[in-house]
Amino acid sequence: QVQLVESGGGLVQPGGSLRLSCAASGITFSRYTMAWYRQPPGKQRELVATITTGGSANYEDSVKGRFTISRDNAENTAYLRMNSLKPEDTAVYNCNAKLSGGVLSYWGQGTQVTVSP
Repeated sequence: QVQLVESGGGLVQPGGSLRLSCAASGITFSRYTMAWYRQPPGKQRELVATITTGGSANYEDSVKGRFTISRDNAENTAYLRMNSLKPEDTAVYNCNAKLSGGVLSYWGQGTQVTVSP
């Protein structure tokens, strides 16, 4: 059974930091591209960052320089370090695992991030 479990969300003040974790089980983690998506209130889900099996990272423009995606294949975990948080970063954050070169894709249940004074 495949599971992706996110953690690390919460309430933080503007300018603060959080680190989200996505712990995977039931998959060969190193074969999957990992991604973080977010869905702000009343808006569509959007891609935030991806990291390939080789460790190459890409970011949505609004988070470049503030967010860092990483992965630890030994721990089967992906991370999203978020610095200089803004109220517009408020959203439910989901992690996604997509098999490199394949079609299998799995989602976590999401973790809420709220940035507010």
